[in-house]
Amino acid sequence: MTDCGNEVTHLKIMVIDDSSTIRRTAELFLRPAGYEVILAENGFDALAKINDHNPSLIFCDILMPRLDGYQTCALIKKSARFHATPVIMLSSKDGLFDRARGAMVGSAQYLTKPFTKDELLKAVADHISPITMN
Repeated sequence: MTDCGNEVTHLKIMVIDDSSTIRRTAELFLRPAGYEVILAENGFDALAKINDHNPSLIFCDILMPRLDGYQTCALIKKSARFHATPVIMLSSKDGLFDRARGAMVGSAQYLTKPFTKDELLKAVADHISPITMN
C-alpha cells in the first residue's frame, strides 16, 4: 500500500466550469492532493481537450453557456473511449429534478456548489478505483 501515493500522481482530473473561481478552487484542492488537473472553461473547450489528456474523472458544471453540463456529459458518455469515465455534476442548484436529469445523462454523482475541500476529495476517492490510477 505504500505505492498508493505515487499512483495518485498519475491521475488526471478534468474540471469544466465557466467560473474561473470554481476552476481555481478545485485546482487548489486537487493539486496538493497529488492529482494532475486539466481545466476547461466550457463544454466545447472540454471536448477539445479530453482526447489529449484522457482524464480518469471529470467534474462538470451544469449551467454553462452554449453547451451546458448535461449536454457535455451526454456527449462524453456517448464516446466509446470515455463512456466509463465518471462524470460528477457541479451545480449551485440542489433540486431533485436537477439530480435526476444528471443521472439520466450518465453522471456518477451530483456535487452542490460551493463545495468544500473534503467533499471534493471524497467525491474523487468514491469514484476512482485502484485500477484507474495507472
